[in-house]
Amino acid sequence: MFMSPESVGDTDCAADLIRIRRIREAPSGGIRHPDAGRDGLAFDSNDYLGLATYRPVQEAWSRGARIWGVGSGGSHLLSGHTRAHERLEEALAAWTGRERALLFSNGYMANLSVLQALCGKRHRVVQDRLNHASLWDGVRLSGARLRRYAHGKVEDAERLLRSGEGAPGLLVSEGVFSMDGDWAPLTGLAAAARAARVTFMVDDAHGIGIWGPEGQGTCAAHALGQDEVPILMATLGKALGTYGAFVAGSAALIETLIQRARPYRYTTALPPALAEATLIARQCVIREPERREHLFGLIHYFKTGCTELGLPLLPSPSPIQPLWLGSARAALDVSRALATRGLWVPAIRPPTVPRGQARLRISLSASHSRANIDRLLEGLSDVCPRLNPP
Repeated sequence: MFMSPESVGDTDCAADLIRIRRIREAPSGGIRHPDAGRDGLAFDSNDYLGLATYRPVQEAWSRGARIWGVGSGGSHLLSGHTRAHERLEEALAAWTGRERALLFSNGYMANLSVLQALCGKRHRVVQDRLNHASLWDGVRLSGARLRRYAHGKVEDAERLLRSGEGAPGLLVSEGVFSMDGDWAPLTGLAAAARAARVTFMVDDAHGIGIWGPEGQGTCAAHALGQDEVPILMATLGKALGTYGAFVAGSAALIETLIQRARPYRYTTALPPALAEATLIARQCVIREPERREHLFGLIHYFKTGCTELGLPLLPSPSPIQPLWLGSARAALDVSRALATRGLWVPAIRPPTVPRGQARLRISLSASHSRANIDRLLEGLSDVCPRLNPP
């Protein structure tokens, strides 16, 4: 019934696949102060713009707590929906060019809610093979038929959409993939969905706040609006630096989720103070484009440095820079060796990624400097074996 090390895997050494929680003693961000007593550099956070520790965002949270208290007191449909939540939903809808938006406690619940509320046993859902686990679990919850297309391959998605197995349901892709860091071919997928008369959904957890004219995400960067992407899900705990998620789309979509989505109906609402902080974080994204510009510069600088060192990066234009190492043991060894140098970089192993594709997931942030990147490159040069990417 309970997991033992021997039950984890049969290809990689079982001990190399056991997860251990590391207790962090400092805020999220680029600089940390580990137990060793010297400054450490963190490359393991999704706080891509450094907003989690940005003073205006922190102050908005404090003000909100003084006004609203520290909890919401109930679900949105009971007593937990406040004016702060309503203002944030209106702002997120306007920002992303959608009619309405609906807040959720986290991205996992948002994805479960959409798929459970909109799909049933007679539907088919076509998804990218590398979509997040929550999107797969949402299909299982709905009972719909799941079909997965080859990663990033529009023609394979089109083939599955033409298969006719089950009633039309959803075509689902991430905007930026969480472990590979690459972009989905959203324009081609939107056209495929339109031709097949299915609804296109994009999970833009790792794209919102970074791309687009004002950080509205990868859909905006591809000039895809509500007509092309009727269902947009994005999270608040990555580039926006707070916590939670939202689904944006038509008024009919949002009303359907309010009435039919069980994870929404039976969950306590986010703290209203958090909504106040997120409103300020969104304003920071729009009004301080230099944060994104600095981040883009760091991404280019890091990729150039890895190329010069011959390090096997996977192709990614995003703050997620995967360094391919192959085995779980190799990924763990390199991660631990970097930690001894005060560099915190997580090893990503099966089942999060397929067997034989373990890697370091290097996350860059606007809170980093070029000097920080130089220190990381020096550490990688010292400890990484010279491998070729797959």
